[in-house]
Amino acid sequence: MTIAILLVLAYLIGSIPTAVWVSKWVYGIDIREHGSGNAGATNAFRILGKKAGSGVMLADMLKGFFAVKLAFFSSFVHTPPSEPFVNLQIFLGLAAVIGHIFPIWAEFRGGKGIATLFGMILSIHWIVALSLVVVFVLMLLLTRYVSLSSITASIAFPLLILFIFNAHAQESSYRIFAIATAFLVVLTHHKNISRLLSGNESKVPLFRKRGRGRDSIS
Repeated sequence: MTIAILLVLAYLIGSIPTAVWVSKWVYGIDIREHGSGNAGATNAFRILGKKAGSGVMLADMLKGFFAVKLAFFSSFVHTPPSEPFVNLQIFLGLAAVIGHIFPIWAEFRGGKGIATLFGMILSIHWIVALSLVVVFVLMLLLTRYVSLSSITASIAFPLLILFIFNAHAQESSYRIFAIATAFLVVLTHHKNISRLLSGNESKVPLFRKRGRGRDSIS
């Protein structure tokens, strides 16, 4: 299978608009018209609650995970863990992230791609990914801000790659990807950062039930 076809498939996988479909089919709303307006896990947690948010997050992670696995269907790169193979994994994962942000199945209006990005990292190097989960969960328990937890985990990503783990250390593209990821996540969360600084960012209700009434979709 050619690399071009694999990239298109990865984009189409990433384009599956999980949050949009769940919000429309289960709750009768378009999640992009509520909360932050993003069709991602963070807004799903905020608007639809923990159960739906968890499902959306898992599905979005699997999009990135399986998109990276498409690299095994290519006969044009060396076998893992060669640099060409890792490079292809990165490009396939990024294609899925782009699909999540600009989904062809949902008028090109998607989310920020954090969960899909995590699934991509999990597929490439699971130890680093699990370390990021620890960082994310600890920050979420401490603050109950999903956005701040995502930003913190993204900044931890290049730090783990460069200073703690030797994950694909021989591939400069992987190190560049880690640094670029942190920068882009912070950049795409600039509105969240502004709300955090002003004290207006919404918190996730971790230890109490959230209803489906007016308050949950306002």
